[in-house]
Amino acid sequence: MGKGCLTVSKYFLFLFNLIFFLFGVAIMGFGLWLLLDNQSFIVFLNNFPSVKAGCYTLIAVGAFSTLMGFVGCVGAIYEIRCLLGLYFTCILLILLAQIAAGALIYFKKDELNTEMSKIVVKVLEDYSGNESSTETAWDHIQQKMNCCGWNNSADWNTNMVIQNSSGVLYPCSCHDASLEPDKQRESGFCVAQTSSWPVYTAGCSESVENWIVTNMAVVLGICVGVAFIELLGMVLSVCLCRNIQTEDYTKVPRY
Repeated sequence: MGKGCLTVSKYFLFLFNLIFFLFGVAIMGFGLWLLLDNQSFIVFLNNFPSVKAGCYTLIAVGAFSTLMGFVGCVGAIYEIRCLLGLYFTCILLILLAQIAAGALIYFKKDELNTEMSKIVVKVLEDYSGNESSTETAWDHIQQKMNCCGWNNSADWNTNMVIQNSSGVLYPCSCHDASLEPDKQRESGFCVAQTSSWPVYTAGCSESVENWIVTNMAVVLGICVGVAFIELLGMVLSVCLCRNIQTEDYTKVPRY
């Protein structure tokens, strides 16, 4: 390989690793969002040990990818063969881990949906209006998605507070302003003026599933982009590594 081609390969590899570094930051940030968000359906997903483990995995993979992006940049710009070899090996392992994780999520999606339904039904049964993180998240979902219950508003009939009340109570976050303009509260239970609840009748399951699919599409897009960058980085690192004739550690800055 001529000197010109070697230089082009070096700087292309540097550019790809810079992008890879930024993708790693994005994956790590997404994992932190999944773990820390308490205002969306993520609160319910985090009740799954496998989902919580997946969040930590995303954070770890993002952090490791960021580190590898930095290693690749240094190895490329200073033409250090041992760093390029380490970079190639680690990127290959990350790529294999991503493929394994994607296959696991795909084959477990039906089980995840079933378990998610059970968790939501349990939350509706035990809902007390004390504004815990789980209850606040569910109120937020019903308000933003204009829905009530998981399958439909009848799911709330299993709630212990509603069953034991002498009056006609309904979840305030289900309130449909088109049926009754005045809303008493944002969360907890409201008193219905008639025997019919002024609530949305549609359940939240379809809206939540669409939300998950939309966000999974974003994650999938990021992962595909990262995989593409990884493959290009691996090819360029091999080409650059094979054409570096001698190690010149004097190029590495000393502090």
